[in-house]
Amino acid sequence: MGLFILRRLGVMIVTALCLTFIVFFLTNLYPNLEKLAKSQGNVRMSDEAVSSFLDKRGYLDPMPVKFGRWLGVVPGWVTQSPDGTVTGRCFAKDAPPEQRPTFCGVLQGNWGQSTVFKDDVGSIVLDRLGKTGTLMGFVLLVMVPASLIVGVLAGMREGSALDRSLSTFSIATTATPEYVSGVIFIAVFSSSAFGLKWFKGSARSAMEDITFENFTLPVLTIALYGMGYIARMTRASMTEVMTTQYIRTARLKGVSFGNIVLKHALRNALIAPFTVIMLQIPWLLNGVVIVETLFNYRGFGWVLVQAAGGNDIELLLAVSVVSVIVVLLTQLISDIGYVLLNPRIRIS
Repeated sequence: MGLFILRRLGVMIVTALCLTFIVFFLTNLYPNLEKLAKSQGNVRMSDEAVSSFLDKRGYLDPMPVKFGRWLGVVPGWVTQSPDGTVTGRCFAKDAPPEQRPTFCGVLQGNWGQSTVFKDDVGSIVLDRLGKTGTLMGFVLLVMVPASLIVGVLAGMREGSALDRSLSTFSIATTATPEYVSGVIFIAVFSSSAFGLKWFKGSARSAMEDITFENFTLPVLTIALYGMGYIARMTRASMTEVMTTQYIRTARLKGVSFGNIVLKHALRNALIAPFTVIMLQIPWLLNGVVIVETLFNYRGFGWVLVQAAGGNDIELLLAVSVVSVIVVLLTQLISDIGYVLLNPRIRIS
C-alpha cells in the first residue's frame, strides 16, 4: 500500500505541473496580457505603452521563464527606471537591498497580488475556500445520507412500485439544473408571491453567521442536484448485489430480508457509490459557481467568476491550482478507499 501511494503521489505531482502549465500558458497569452495592461493603466494606451508596461514587469519574457518565476524556481524580474527607482517581483518599490529576496513564487508561499481585489491572492483564496468548504460540508451531510437511503431502498426490490417511484425522483433531480431549482426555491419559499417567507433568498449573511433561514436554500439546491446521480449508482450496485449467489444462499438458509440487506448486501453495495461520492467533491468545489452567484454567497466559485471577469491572472492561476490539487487528492483518497473496501482487489 505504501508503494502504491508513493507511485500515485509521483503521478499526481507530474499531472499537477502539466495542468498548471497549460492554465498558465492560456492565461498569459498576449491578448490577456494586453487587457491586463490597459485595465491597470489606461484603456486608450498605445501599443508601445502596452509593450513597455508588460516588458517592465516581465510579462514578455519566454513562457518557461515566467512559469519558473511563478513557481519560485527562477529568480524574479528586476527593473530599474531612468530615475534610479528599482522595482521587482519579489520586493516593493525602493525596498532596501537586504529585503530583496531572489525567489518569490508559489513554493515560497507568494501567490502574487490580485488586480481585482487589491489584496494578497493567497489570503483571498484561503478565505473563500473556507466559505465554500463550509457550504460543501453541509451539502455532503444532506446529500450523501439521503442519496444512499434512496438508492438502497430502490435497489432492494428491483421493479417494485417503490423502486420506480424513487428512480423517477432521482432522474428528476439530476435532470433539473441548479439555476432552475434555485430560482424555483427562491420564488416559492422566500418571496411574497406564494406567501411562504420561510427562508432568505440571499445567503450573503451566511458568510458571517450561518442560520437555518439563510443557508437552507443553497444547500438544498446543490444537494438535490447531486443526490440523484449517487442514488442511481447506489441502486444499480444494490440491484447487482441482491442477485449474487451468496445472497440467494442466505435466503435459502432462512435469513430474514432485513438481515440480508444490512449484514450481507449493504457493505458490498456501497463500494461503487463510495467512488462516486468522492468524485462529487471536485464538482462541489467548482460546480457551486452558479449557486453561489444565484444566492450571492461569496465563496470560491464567486471568486472564480470575479477573477475571470476582471482578467485577474494571478487569482485565476491560484484558483486553478487549488482546483487541480483538490481533484487529484480526492482521486487518491478514492483509490485508497476502494482498495480498502474491496478485499478482492490486489495491488500489483
